[in-house]
Order: sequence, then C-alpha cells, then structure tokens
Amino acid sequence: MPFTLATWNINSVRLRAPIVCKLLEEEGPDVLCLQECKSPVDKIPTEVFAELGYTHMVARGQKGYNGVAILSRLPLEEAGAEDYAALGHARHVAARLENGVTIHNFYVPAGGDVPDREVNEKFGQKLDYLSEMRDAFRADAPRKSILVGDLNIAPREDDVWDHKKLLKIVSHTPQEVAALGDTQDAGNWVDVTRADIPDGNLYSWWSYRAKDWDAADKGRRLDHVWATPDISNAAHSSKILRAARGWEKPSDHAPVFATFDL
Repeated sequence: MPFTLATWNINSVRLRAPIVCKLLEEEGPDVLCLQECKSPVDKIPTEVFAELGYTHMVARGQKGYNGVAILSRLPLEEAGAEDYAALGHARHVAARLENGVTIHNFYVPAGGDVPDREVNEKFGQKLDYLSEMRDAFRADAPRKSILVGDLNIAPREDDVWDHKKLLKIVSHTPQEVAALGDTQDAGNWVDVTRADIPDGNLYSWWSYRAKDWDAADKGRRLDHVWATPDISNAAHSSKILRAARGWEKPSDHAPVFATFDL
C-alpha cells in the first residue's frame, strides 16, 4: 500500500487552517503530521479537514502552545503518547496504520536562546527530552516505524545556511547534534530525507525576522522524516515544499514529504 506522508510545524492549526487545507487539496498527502498546533484537541477544526477526506485524527493538545496531531485519510488507531522529560507538554503522539506501520509525531523543545543548561533551563529540557527518547529506543527497539516532526535540530553542515556562524546558535550546536545523533542511533533510524537527497543545502525553516526570507535564504533543516531499517528502503520522492513558506499568513516552517511503497 503506497502512501505519502508529510510533516509540518504549522504554528497554530486554527490560525492557519486555510493553508493546511491548501496543502491537503494541492498536494494530497495520505497522512499529515502537524506540530505546534497551539490548540486543545477539541478546538482543532477537524470538520474542515474531514470535508477534504481527512476523517481520521489522533492528537494531543494544549491551549496556546505545543500540541501534535496526525491527520489521515487512511484508517488509523492511536498507538500512545509519551511525556519525555516529564515536562507536561503535548509533544508526542503515535498512530498505527492498517498495514502495521507506526507513525511517531514529535515536537522536540526548541531549547531557548543560550546553549548552556546552567543558565538556560529550556536548553536542559531539550537535552533531557532527547536523552529520554534515546533511552526509550534502546529499551524497546522500534520496528516498522516512521518518526517525523520538528526536532528543532539541523544536524549536518549543509542543513544550515552557515555552519561556522551557527555553531554556537541553539539548533546547530555540537552538543545538540551529538544528542540527536545518539537518539537516531539508538533506534537505528534512517534519515529518509537525506537518503533521498544526500547532497546540497536543504532547509525547512526560515525566520520570520527576515524581511525577505526567500532572498536571504538563511534557513535550517529542523523538520525530519526518519524510518526504521526494515522499511526505509521503501521510501522515496522526498521533498521540502519551500513554496509553502511564502503562502498567505505562513508558518515559518515548510512541509517535508516522503512516499513509502509498503
């Protein structure tokens, strides 16, 4: 059963429901994973998505911040949610498709502005969150699974607009990159996007602060699609829909896509 999956930090699903619908109409992914929904689950505008054929959803929500949701036109069942680092945040939800594939949707903490846990509690929370993800994958190795989301780390030198300038900037520090690598290795996760697009600069986020984000092109690849080795070879057609960053009232993230022939 081939299916296409997309992941997108939407930065308020209610405010940006029109561009979610635009994506669903124009791109038609079978499954759309959203992060930073900033909404209680019962306030997510499910009716407008259902009208487009996306009648299935699993989600965790909070008023005003965080929140993750998986919208699907394929039947799915909830497969749990974890509160890593005991933050009390809605940052993870999982769903299982009828073909047995489990999809994990993550929104890893951003980590604040200072890459030092001694003076910045949020940076410590980010590292702890990744450590607990790592330990969970070590304890229970994932199988037939896909992990997507805003992981808030751009790991490779060509995942940022300037590697040297960003080495001390949260999201690209060596400490974070190492923590993400340990987490990835713990589950033997394959970076599907980079398996498909191995070379060249690749970004999924551009700051709102840039007057002309497209011309400046100071991006980072913060959004990821990973898969376990037993299904990673079935993945193809990865892309980042850069154009969505320029849509009306956009998120500062662009959607990331992959198709799986399973």
